[in-house]
Amino acid sequence: MELNRRTVLAGAAAAGVAAGTLGGTAQAAPAHHRRGGRPVREPFGTLADGTRVHRWSLENGGTRLHVLSYGGIVQSLEIPDRHGRYADVALGFDNLDDYVSSSPYFGALIGRYGNRIGGGRFTLDGTTYQLSVNDGDNSLHGGAKGFDKRVWDVEPFTEGPDTGLHLHYTSADGEMGYPGTLRAKVTYTLTRHGEWHITYEATTDKATVVNLTSHVYWNLGGEGSGTVEDHELAIAASRYTPTDTGLIPTGERARVAGTPFDFRRAKPVGRDLRAGHEQQVRAKGYDHNWVLDKGVTETPEHVATLREPRSGRTLRIATDQPGLQFYSGNFLDGTLTGTGGRTYRQGDALCLETQHFPDSPNHPDFPSTVLRPGETYRTTTVHSFGA
Repeated sequence: MELNRRTVLAGAAAAGVAAGTLGGTAQAAPAHHRRGGRPVREPFGTLADGTRVHRWSLENGGTRLHVLSYGGIVQSLEIPDRHGRYADVALGFDNLDDYVSSSPYFGALIGRYGNRIGGGRFTLDGTTYQLSVNDGDNSLHGGAKGFDKRVWDVEPFTEGPDTGLHLHYTSADGEMGYPGTLRAKVTYTLTRHGEWHITYEATTDKATVVNLTSHVYWNLGGEGSGTVEDHELAIAASRYTPTDTGLIPTGERARVAGTPFDFRRAKPVGRDLRAGHEQQVRAKGYDHNWVLDKGVTETPEHVATLREPRSGRTLRIATDQPGLQFYSGNFLDGTLTGTGGRTYRQGDALCLETQHFPDSPNHPDFPSTVLRPGETYRTTTVHSFGA
């Protein structure tokens, strides 16, 4: 159980990760932002069944974060540019109805299994499980009603200079076809450096598979400001996992060298976006898993950097996970209007989802995503911001 043995210690170790350890240059925050206060709750709407949804507001170290109890959604994330001017750099909506009816996973917590499982089925310990199918013949992001469409119990906290939220959700045995009762806990922490830590934890009473992630759509120029093709991206990966026509990994770990998938040195996202590579044609851009050179690690290590040249804003990502899904916003089509009142068009944002590989339950040679009773799934991703 490589995943579980290694990730069980990751969250505790990550608590000590600071901007300097990641090589970041955190934006100096105004004095009144340096220490986080207790998160503030306000109503955000009511679901059709009468369940109330709340929005939680957090601020620390120059970063402002708004989180919904529905889907654990990051509704907005505000950071300053090189001149100290704030912008919301995460795509989202200003109302609950759009999240329920129209959202392409904006800012959501994803589970039980982030990304795709081919054919919507897998076999574990001799038993084949049929999952909810919601992406052609495949199961995507946990099925038709994954963790992104559940209301989470939220517990605010402050610990020393840090502030954050504990989010809890129990997924029943058989929910969306997955075996075992899974008890999930996700912790969002804003540190005094303005970093956003996500720590995922889960236990089960029956052998299952789990792969939790976050689906923020980033535009460091500000949501609704236009294309991210000028953003400069670097990913510490020499290989990626090519996909078939259904965007399911073939099992190959192909080299990025000499292809549009080579982001080992920072380059504009749009430089090779229309290169005509067969993999790009299938995905309408980038929508692939990069095999991180570091593999599974006990503590988060730096794996990606995103920079927006005009504002100077930067995002650095560290994780203990072995994969990173880079999605270039290919299916945004101008039909959605965001929090700032502007429409989102193709390429107006990108996602960088730390994860185990897609379809791992059907590829024994991929790092394992199996979780068994008595084990604890635990993994941490750190987002560091600068300008």
